[in-house]
Order: sequence, then C-alpha cells, then structure tokens
Amino acid sequence: MKNLYEKIVNGEEKISLVGLGYVGMPIAVAFAKKVKVVGFDLNQKKIELYKSGVDPTNEVGDEVISKTTVEFTCDETKLKEAKFHIVAVPTPVNADHTPDLTPVEGASRIVGRNLVKGSVVVYESTVYPGVTEDVCIPILEEESGLKCGIDFKVGYSPERINPGDKEHRLETIVKIVSGMDEETLELVADVYSLVIEAGVYKAESIKVAEAAKVIENSQRDINIAFMNELSIIFNKMGIDTTAVLKAAGTKWNFLKFFPGLVGGHCIGVDPYYLTYKAEQIGYHSQIILAGRRINDDMGKYIAENTVKKLISCGKSVKDSRVAVLGLTFKENCPDTRNTKIVDIINELKEYGVQSYVTDAYAENDDAKKEYGIDLVPLEELKDMDAVIIAVAHNKYFELTQKDIDAIFAEGANSEKVLIDVKGILDRKEYEAAGYCYWRL
Repeated sequence: MKNLYEKIVNGEEKISLVGLGYVGMPIAVAFAKKVKVVGFDLNQKKIELYKSGVDPTNEVGDEVISKTTVEFTCDETKLKEAKFHIVAVPTPVNADHTPDLTPVEGASRIVGRNLVKGSVVVYESTVYPGVTEDVCIPILEEESGLKCGIDFKVGYSPERINPGDKEHRLETIVKIVSGMDEETLELVADVYSLVIEAGVYKAESIKVAEAAKVIENSQRDINIAFMNELSIIFNKMGIDTTAVLKAAGTKWNFLKFFPGLVGGHCIGVDPYYLTYKAEQIGYHSQIILAGRRINDDMGKYIAENTVKKLISCGKSVKDSRVAVLGLTFKENCPDTRNTKIVDIINELKEYGVQSYVTDAYAENDDAKKEYGIDLVPLEELKDMDAVIIAVAHNKYFELTQKDIDAIFAEGANSEKVLIDVKGILDRKEYEAAGYCYWRL
C-alpha cells in the first residue's frame, strides 16, 4: 500500500475521480496540481464543457479548468489506468424521502467493471452508516471478480465542500478519512494530505466516518428548523425575527442560525438517510424528522404569507403577477437541484397566481429541464403585483429601491407587496416608502 502512494506521487500510477459535479470536479482539479488524474463522468455534455475550458459549476472558474491537467473522459475503460479511485456522486432521496442509492450503486458497478488488482476505492458520497461496506463492496466484488481485502481495499472520506463558498474550500477544510484496515487508513490519509492544507482526521472506522458526515448536516437542519419555528411564532406576535436574533446574538454562546428555505443535495436530504437507517433498526426519529417537517413546509408558508399580503393590499389574488428573484437552492451558486423555491411557486399556482422567475446564476436549460420553468431576465420583469426576493444572491444586495420600484405595476393601487425571504433589505426604509413588506 505504501508503495502505491509512492507510485502515485512519482506519476507511475493515477488517481481517478468518478462523478465530476460540484464535489468531484474541484477534487480532481486539486489533485491534478500534484499527481496524474483521470476525471470520469457519464454526462458527455459536462465533459465537453470541461474539455473546452468551461466550468458550469463556477466552483473553480473557467481559467483554472482550461489549465488543469485532469484527463476528462466519459469512457469508463480509462478507469483501468488508475489504482486509487474516488467516488463522488450524489446521493438523493426518492419522493417518499427514502434514500436513492442508484447513483452510488451505478458508480460502484462502473468502477467494479474496471477495477484492477492492488487498487483502492474511496467513497465520498454522503450515506447512512453501513452503505460502503454492505452495499458498495458486494457490487465491486461482483463486477470485478476480485475479493475485497485481498485484491483491493476500500475507504471512506466524506465530502465537505460547500458549493458557492469561496472561503471554505476543499483545501481549507479538515478532511475526515477512514479505511477498512490500518494500512488502507494510512494510505488514504497520505493521499488526501497531498491536497488538504487543513490536515486530515483519521476516523476509527468507515461507519464512524459515514455517521460523522450524516450528522453534520442533520445538526444544521435541526438548528435552521428551530429558527423557522421561531419565525412562525414571532410573525403571529407581530415581532420581527431578525431583530430578535440580532439581540439574542449578543450573547457569546448563542448559535447564529437564521430562518430560511432548506433545499439542495445535502442539508435537505442527508437527515433522511439517518432516519431511514434508524427505522431499519427499530427506532423512529423524533427531533430529526420534526425538523425536516418544519423545513419542508417553509415554501408553502412563504407562499401563504404572500397571498395574505396581496389580500391586505386590496389586490386580486387570482391572476396576480409575482416576480420571484432567485431559483437556486442557495446564494451565489448555479445549482438548482432540490431547490425549495419551487415549493413557493407551486403553492402560488394553487391560488391562481402567475410567477415570473429570474435568477442571477441559474442556467435556463436546467430550470426548464428540472422544473419546466422559463427564466426571465431581471430587466424584463415589469407590471408585477408582488416581488419575492427568494435567494440572497450578492447581485440582489445591489438592487436599489428604484430598481425594485421598476418591477412593480404602475397604477392607482400603489401599495407594493415585497417579500424579502432572507431579510437582505432595510425593513424600515421600505416600510417608510409605503411598501407592504414581509420577511421570515
């Protein structure tokens, strides 16, 4: 095993990245600065973009992609050239909130078909404890005809990349590593240490590493759910939640979480992996699932309050026109997967409201393919009855009152319904200007 590390460093052996999305691609690019890397993805269009020097994820940028030495390919047989495989594919949930292991199982089959003796396979996908050993290893053995522990080894190192975050990057976040035995653990730790400046943490076992990852996002989910519940309570009391949190935040040990929509492929998904496994072993989650219920209902809650504001301003709800600023699941990121903004749009549709959606980062093709939504350029949004600033993109912080005024319809009924989901605007300023303002 130690010999494999030396061969990787000396350029005699390659590392492969299987899955080149928001997680896999930055890892491939980071390793390519030190060693030889094969980057594999099934999506031919994505591979062609990378090859042409375009970064559709905005995680590393076009310039970095154009200069990287990663060998981008959708030819799975190229994986035979690598002996250290990193699997970084998404792990979504089904409509009933049960884990959808299809991507990680499919990736295991691809790696298994191209696995050579003496290889190591490391999974980065977020899963419940036991998936690597109970689900992935049998697939690798079946497809390769090789025996785990004898012909190849397996490790797990959960991804901690935060899409759109330029401060907390792959290199600056401590990396949890684990292996099926001490020898594998040391190799995995050594390999990741090539690129992780913040250092690695050696977990006691693969299951411990899997569990650590799945609780990180569950903890965050629960904390945001608490803030959302407070927002609902304070809204009924006529108290501004943001003002309350500012006051409470002056205490040194107050955790600074904020209310909001919880979507994406991590925080809104990972808790369900843990609760699914808990159900299998006979325990029904209470706190985790309660938090999930609150967070999953927030889109509907925001839509309902938009309707209430329209009514209070004397506007007809049916056929009213609402501009929705932002579609991605988080700010300053083009990723629309599992975005909860869609819940707002769908609920408004139930009331007969027409939504017109814009986004500073999202691709129109993705919005159309995933949700049937045609994005509208911001400057084309006119004659609206309400504006919902749904995502706190930096570009929306730059909007002036004049810019927002221009989105609304001119007419006798001058009260403008402004739903500032994340509270990026000065509430007092807009209320003083006659806006019918609401935020979480």
